Amino acid sequence: MYKFEPLEKFHKSVRGALKENELCVLRVNADSDECYIEIVKDGGKPSAFSMLKKDGYFETEVKFQEAGLYFYRFSAGGIYIGETDKKTCVSYDAGYFQLLVYDKDFVTPDFIKGNIIYQIFPDRFAISGEVKRIEGRVYHKDLYEDPYFMPDENGKVRNVDFYGGNLKGITGKLDYLKSLSVGIIYLNPIFKARSNHRYDTGDYFEIDPNLGNVDDLITLIKEAAKKDIKIILDGVFSHTGDDSRYFNKYGNYDSVGAYQSKDSPYYKWYSFTEYPDKYASWWGIDVLPETNELEPSYREFITGENGVIEKYLKLGIGGWRLDVADELPDEFLEALRARAKTVNKEAVIIGEVWEDASNKIAYDKRRKYFYGKELDSVMNYVAKNAVIDYVKTRNAPKFVTEMNLLSDHYPKEALNACMNFLGTHDTWRIISSLSDCDFSGLTKEEQSKVKLYGTEYDKSVKRLKTAALILYTICGSPSVYYGDEIGQQGLTDPLNRRFFGADGVNGEILSHYILLGKIRRFIPALKEGELNFVYSDEDSFVYERRSDEDVCFIAVNGGKSTLKITFEGTLYDLVSGEKYENLCEIKAERNALLYKKPL
Repeated sequence: MYKFEPLEKFHKSVRGALKENELCVLRVNADSDECYIEIVKDGGKPSAFSMLKKDGYFETEVKFQEAGLYFYRFSAGGIYIGETDKKTCVSYDAGYFQLLVYDKDFVTPDFIKGNIIYQIFPDRFAISGEVKRIEGRVYHKDLYEDPYFMPDENGKVRNVDFYGGNLKGITGKLDYLKSLSVGIIYLNPIFKARSNHRYDTGDYFEIDPNLGNVDDLITLIKEAAKKDIKIILDGVFSHTGDDSRYFNKYGNYDSVGAYQSKDSPYYKWYSFTEYPDKYASWWGIDVLPETNELEPSYREFITGENGVIEKYLKLGIGGWRLDVADELPDEFLEALRARAKTVNKEAVIIGEVWEDASNKIAYDKRRKYFYGKELDSVMNYVAKNAVIDYVKTRNAPKFVTEMNLLSDHYPKEALNACMNFLGTHDTWRIISSLSDCDFSGLTKEEQSKVKLYGTEYDKSVKRLKTAALILYTICGSPSVYYGDEIGQQGLTDPLNRRFFGADGVNGEILSHYILLGKIRRFIPALKEGELNFVYSDEDSFVYERRSDEDVCFIAVNGGKSTLKITFEGTLYDLVSGEKYENLCEIKAERNALLYKKPL
């Protein structure tokens, strides 16, 4: 018998990534007289070490002094035991298991772990008072009409239509957010910019006038704090807007921008190929000139004393979500996080990373996100894709594999701080994503007319309730994109950014999210407990969240037959409210969350 499972404590004594100098015992079952472990540091050459033979298995101790990415596999009798295609494999050419080693002092803020996040696109959520009308902007008269999506005479979508959502409006909705058990509000960019999405920053030190002013932000921070809610801002530092104080292409600012003069204090922030009209821009979009993050004056402006990071942390925000973290150099990220922790050691830094952040290669360079000095955690696109794929296909083995890999690859501190979500401003609305309808190839105008109804809508609602249950019970922090909790629909942007409530309120979905929020707060193990799959088959699974003193069980039955769970004593299904003695029978395509006491 050849066997090694990295999430079984018998085989690997430390779950997931290791701290520097942390002792880890590895054991492998192998039908052989001798066994070797082969270890290689990323980019290096492998070294093999003999393992100690025990009764039925081989054992060795490993300890790494330097943070980094390592790989290992076992060799016995010419057979390798390793990982291939994300699964444990025993063959003559098996690959390597991954082992991330991180800084021994790396910890993530307690407030982020297991907390519920609510993401708001500020222009589209809530309005308080009169909408301030700014020259050059178009304002919708009807809050529920579609955002503009047609290109202008030059073939470009300018995103200069506004609804008038503001910070005071968000402050006025805090009671509603508290009813969802929200503990963190993540705001898409709020700084002055030309567009409604504000990813084209115009001035990092000025709140966009449609949203309000710095006093409105301070009020929101303080009023939210009274309800134990923290505010996280969106940091867009890989580029600015061309219509900005720093580039100033159109002369709308009282500064000498990089576009206007090579003598500008901002000239070195950008890369020109033919001055001034040809320059590096984000994904070739000329309204988003790229910044040189390693230019000392720019790095100081963002990460230095009295810089952007420091200013808003001192105003009381809880941290930053970093846009397109892959395009921010390691040195910049390290300086940014160091500044944040200097101001407030409990500040959180979350990166937008669409893949496994523990081993990501971006622009031909291995990233060091989780070595302990760059990011606290990331937006968990891996989990998002796994959940959506499961509820649509019922492929349980694939889901189990993806979740186990995260548990094995990530530092526990980072895993418990992941921003987990089903949809964002960059993706289709979740209820639209869960439809089996083929919307590929539709024009924006055709997309604008898409609306689920009847049996297709009911199917998506059912899938959404299952997806949300998983979202709220896996490791990390569940994040809700505004409107998803009421069943808002929409495909590609800006149709996924309609005003809050444009499709009305689905009370069934809203009640489900309210219930899940209460459950999340009610069960201590959901904050930092380990996730272990205790049963799985082709279309169903049961996992536990277990801490030292607490445990709950989540059963998702995607099959056509009843799933039976036996146990000793009494458990309560917090979703249905039912009480079970020793046996719980979960009917086909039903779910349960079992706990020792009722909600």
